[in-house]
Amino acid sequence: MDIYFLAFALAMDSVALSLANGANCKDLKTFEVMKMAFMFSFFQAIMPFLGYILGISFVDFISDIDHFIAFVILVFLGIKMIRQSDEIKDGECLVRLDNKTLIIGAFATSIDALAVGVTFSFAEISILNACVIIGVVCFILCVLGCYIGKYAGEILEKKAMILGGIILMIIGVKILITHLFDVA
Repeated sequence: MDIYFLAFALAMDSVALSLANGANCKDLKTFEVMKMAFMFSFFQAIMPFLGYILGISFVDFISDIDHFIAFVILVFLGIKMIRQSDEIKDGECLVRLDNKTLIIGAFATSIDALAVGVTFSFAEISILNACVIIGVVCFILCVLGCYIGKYAGEILEKKAMILGGIILMIIGVKILITHLFDVA
């Protein structure tokens, strides 16, 4: 169940951008919505895997403090997401731009997933299952976000980022508490 909450939280950057695009581009075609959602979800799915590979390379050296590292990373990312929610502005319609710009946007919204992937290397988790779940959840939420954005407007953008940040912090605290009580 934690992976679904984590997937939801990680997707919030992409969902906020999807909401913004839906709000700013009322005439989006289904193909454009699917293309944008695919780009966002692909990067959300691949970045944890890359982070996992990076983390695996040094997990033996820091296994005694891995729970503190996961806690710090997740809380930091949660706070960062909440702070970034104030920076959301009405912008251009991203899907009207070229593929290069879409890829840059997808990469930028998935940096958090890279860091979370590092935390996966400290846990017993099926990285491939986690990546698939993260990608599928992101895709579904981005499609929904885009269509909701068409109707609800930019009001929801900031709330999505704040909710994602809070969920990341809760997961970080849970990892820390779980480890501390298992050790004690």
